Amino acid sequence: MSTAVVVGSGPNGLAAAVHLAAHGIRVRVLEAEDSIGGGSRSSEPAMPGVLADDCSAFHPFAVASPFLAGLGLEEHGLRWRWPAVQLAHPLDGGREAVLWQDLGRTVARLGADGRVWDALVGRTARAFRPLVGDLLGPVLHVPRHPLVLARFGLDAVLPATLTARRWRGDEARALFAGIAAHAFARLDAPLTTSVGLLLAASAHAVGWPVAEGGSGALARALAGKLADLGGVIETGVRVTSASAFDDADVALLDLAPRAAARILGDRLAPSTAKAYSRYRHGPAAYKVDFAIEGDIPWTGQYARQAGTVHVGGTLEEIAGAEAEVLRGRMPARPFVLVGQQYLADPTRSEGGINPVWTYAHVPHAYSGDATEAVVSQIERFAPGFSARIRATAVRDPAALEAHNANYVGGDIATGANTGLRLLVRPRAALDPYSTGVPGVYLCSAATPPGAGTHGMSGYRAASRALAWLARR
Repeated sequence: MSTAVVVGSGPNGLAAAVHLAAHGIRVRVLEAEDSIGGGSRSSEPAMPGVLADDCSAFHPFAVASPFLAGLGLEEHGLRWRWPAVQLAHPLDGGREAVLWQDLGRTVARLGADGRVWDALVGRTARAFRPLVGDLLGPVLHVPRHPLVLARFGLDAVLPATLTARRWRGDEARALFAGIAAHAFARLDAPLTTSVGLLLAASAHAVGWPVAEGGSGALARALAGKLADLGGVIETGVRVTSASAFDDADVALLDLAPRAAARILGDRLAPSTAKAYSRYRHGPAAYKVDFAIEGDIPWTGQYARQAGTVHVGGTLEEIAGAEAEVLRGRMPARPFVLVGQQYLADPTRSEGGINPVWTYAHVPHAYSGDATEAVVSQIERFAPGFSARIRATAVRDPAALEAHNANYVGGDIATGANTGLRLLVRPRAALDPYSTGVPGVYLCSAATPPGAGTHGMSGYRAASRALAWLARR
């Protein structure tokens, strides 16, 4: 029987392990931390009994993933829960933009701008399943739905700021800008429409659900599936050299490229070692978890029902803040994501105290204190919020990297999403998963299709490993 070692137990590492084990490979997963899951972990950082997600929180692409969706993870305790409102985006003066899973309701709420939303986002949502199959597939492949992919590509190449100006009102413009800002990139850069368009369409097509009991439930379900297939996981094992997997037939590394370069050392070809060592990371997240009494007192009624709230103001404000972050400057009013997962999953709360998950976009490796900026941005649209805070826990970029070594400098996307980096990562190569070392593959979010809890980087890398084993 062939053997494999997977280094790292994030969603991609676990997906790779499951795929290998399902094909009869004896798999061992080595995790440096004491708990599995990488970015899909949950804990009680602010107050005992009040559960918060450590990083990933809402999971449209886990639901839509061609690989994860077919594993039957519900047999291992995974339950998805959807909020009544997928996303709200408050604006000054009590206004708010609202995105429901129901496309028609969203279009109606946008008034005169609804027609354009339906023509752009709605068209993508209606083609979402076949589109995701191609977008989450190999970089080089014959598309199964070439016309759908080509139509998406014509829109996707544009800067998000240009696309957003197709709408006349602040509400639709801000709604799209906030979604596109998930790219951690300048919104006037080419290809940023792709992120906004795909994420917005996912909210209509599959929603933005949370895992009951925290995002760690996804990792536990994958671990349960792996155990059923005979795989094992060892925690507290930090791999520092390739000797840790010398006895295995294949090795998959759910690691950032620089870490892979350190481990593989002179086994890497000089050109690959150089590319991995120079791999560019993007801006950082500054995470603040709150335990609050009751709910956030948003001025907008729909924000009180929304799983996700984007706090950043108008299109112009968000684009300006993101540009400042990319220049390495901390904006006075950063873009802030607020998660109210407890609205869909009340098991996360305790005795009337609810968890509020937030992070701000800040410069790479930012060493300042952004906590007050986060509170001020929320207070701007929810006066009285600060009075409801009972406890606060902060993870700045350095703490995020300490918690998950793949988040270099606080970069939770595991790589800069600028220019061709959206398409070509971690290096220019026909096989982006191959390290060039026989039988050793990279399977982290630094490889296509990039960030997101979909497991497809792990699945694709494991498929390459299986093909290599078959040729031996």
